[in-house]
Order: sequence, then structure tokens, then C-alpha cells
Amino acid sequence: MWESIEAGLRAWLVPGLSALLSVGITYLVFRLALGAVRRLTRRKAIPRLFLDAADRALGVFVCLLVLNGVLEAAPSDLPFLAELQHTATLFLILSVTWAMVRCTSAIGKVVVTLNPVLEGEWKRARTVETQTHFLVRGLNILIVILGLGAALMTFDSVRHVGGSLLASAGVGGIILGFAARPVLGSLLAGMQIALTQPFRIDDVLYVQGEWCWVEEVTATYVVLRVWDLRRLIVPLQWFIENPFQNWSRNNADLLGTVFIRLDYAMPMNPLREEFARLLRQSSQWDGKTETVQVTESDDRTIQVRFLMSAPDSSKAWDLRCAVREGLISFLQEHYPDYLPRIRARLVDGEEVEELSAPPR
Repeated sequence: MWESIEAGLRAWLVPGLSALLSVGITYLVFRLALGAVRRLTRRKAIPRLFLDAADRALGVFVCLLVLNGVLEAAPSDLPFLAELQHTATLFLILSVTWAMVRCTSAIGKVVVTLNPVLEGEWKRARTVETQTHFLVRGLNILIVILGLGAALMTFDSVRHVGGSLLASAGVGGIILGFAARPVLGSLLAGMQIALTQPFRIDDVLYVQGEWCWVEEVTATYVVLRVWDLRRLIVPLQWFIENPFQNWSRNNADLLGTVFIRLDYAMPMNPLREEFARLLRQSSQWDGKTETVQVTESDDRTIQVRFLMSAPDSSKAWDLRCAVREGLISFLQEHYPDYLPRIRARLVDGEEVEELSAPPR
């Protein structure tokens, strides 16, 4: 036994060293060429983006390609040569798949580079970016399936069962359809969202009581960044079957409201003047909307609505908080007696008295 092992090692000494030397030289030349290309190209150049995304996969592919060539040129009587050739071919196919997936993933960066978010054109840029994300995910899934299929076809046992697989394709297809229904549903939902565009990357959504932004879109789910930096993971199918609010569908402008309950005797003009002053000293106000209205009344108080506008949802929230705080401070300082209070009447014969009434 030891003699056979020693004979095998002696037979593989020259071919093995040749293979290792060839792969080492190839990898060194590849790294030198890669460094030269990176020095001669700009970081944001389109070929550079693809190269940076797939440099590792391309390096593995080139080394495996050279290794396959060396093994093909080796003497055919070497022990375990067929197994090593099959293994090298298998890894070569997987490296090609890896490189193609990395290149297709770089399409998103290329799209962002070619469609920068300029003033007045943010909607088109985000639409293209979102559609690209969905298409890249679908293309990556297709490439992985084809790569795994090509790798499996290198095994003789898989090729030999092809006839029986075709014979049972009808029943197997039905079973596979039921088993993969959630995955297929998510893929179809992703394609539908990519085409209809109910939301885009960085859109502001109100989903399940959460105010959030679209941070990432995958083939099966959407990552939403909540305002307090939590992440909400929602399946794509949910957006097809459930209603949700998109606060930046056509533009990011948003109206904000502040509601305050006051006594009936409260004059409106001082409130309007203070509201206008607060808006004009705020950097979050866009100067478009400024409205004060009494929107509701009951037997005790009136409800005053202060309506304002802001360029986006974040500034609208900050503006509402600042205006609410300013109005409350103004009322506490100048009109504390007109804040909501409980009224009561004591009737004793003809004597009538009103308690806790505001001054006239």
C-alpha cells in the first residue's frame, strides 16, 4: 500500500509542481494587472465598478482556468487524474457563476452613477434605481440556477437520470409548484412592484403604524428603516395584498398639523400672529402653507388646527414639534386663563353663579 502511495506521489511530483507554479504565477500576474488597471482608471468609471465588484471571482476563475489547462496536459496515466479534472471543472463553473453574479450586482452601482439624484430629477433617478434592484435580483437568481444546473450536469449519474426525470416531470412540476409557491409568489410580487412602482428606494412609507424609509429591496422582502433606526422586514407579497401610505410618491412635500384645545373666549387673532411668527423664524418651513382654523367644538372647548408645510417628512415632524411647543409657551405666558377648564353652575333659587369662568 505504501509503495503504491509513494509511486503516486512520485508520479504527481512534476505535474503537481507545474500546476502550483502555474497557478501562483497566474495569480501574481492577475494582481499586477489589476493594480495597473486601477491606477489608470477613475474610481467611478463604469468598467472600474464592474472590476471592483468581481475582482476576487475573476481571480479565482483565471487561476482555475490555468489549472484546468495544466491538468488537461498532464499524462493520462496519473492516478486520480480524472477525479481532479472533474473537481477543477466543477469549481471553474462555480467561479464563472460567482463572477457573473458579482457583475450583475454591480449594475446597481452603475445605474446610480449614471442617474445621480439631481434637484428636480430625484423621482426619475429613484424609479430607475428601484427597478434595477428588482431586475438584478431576478437575474442573479436565474444565473445561480443555471450555474448549479451546469455544475450538476458534470456528474454522470445526473445525466443518466435525465430520461426518468423527464418522464416524471408532470407530477414533479405540480409538487414543486406547491412547494415553491411562497418563493414564486415573492418573485412575481417583486416583478409587479418593479413595473407598477408603488414605492421606490428612499421613499417615506407609513406601514403598520410605523414611519419609515425604504432602505433595501431584495427578491423576497423589503427592509424599512424606522425613524428610531429600527429595521422593519416586510415580505414583498404584503405590499401587494395590503394598503400602505407613501408620503413621497410624487414629491416629498408634506403638510403638518398641530391641534390645540382652548376655551371659547380665546381670541383667534393673537394665535394667528404668533403662529405666523413661529413659522417665519423656523428653517423647516417652506413658505407654502400657513392656516389657522377652528375645526371642532363641543360643550366645553374648541379645537384649533394649525396647518403648515415642509419640504419632507423629517422637517415636517420637527416643524410640528417646534410650533406646538411655541404655541403652548405663548398661551401659558399671555393667555393662561383661556386654557381648557371645567365649567359649573350652582342654582339656589334665583341666585346663579358661574365658577371657573374666564375673565371678560
